[in-house]
Amino acid sequence: MNTWSVQDAKARFSEFLDRCLSEGPQMVTRRGAEAAILVPAAQWKQMQAAARPSLKELLLSDQARTEQLTPERQRGQARRRPARALP
Repeated sequence: MNTWSVQDAKARFSEFLDRCLSEGPQMVTRRGAEAAILVPAAQWKQMQAAARPSLKELLLSDQARTEQLTPERQRGQARRRPARALP
């Protein structure tokens, strides 16, 4: 994987993009530290699909995976219905 500084990636973006498409992912560094990676769109889609199980896989799994199906509730902020006036 090639490494580019932010300045080089900005100044030579067309070359940066072409290399990504022909050679694969390209690393971008900021002040010497790894900051980001440019990945071809097809590879990104493949990675996304592999990271997320399909509905069929969820249903056939022997483990419950409810954490992926329902959003987490924020602690300390229980939703309550307003009190109703009695007739």
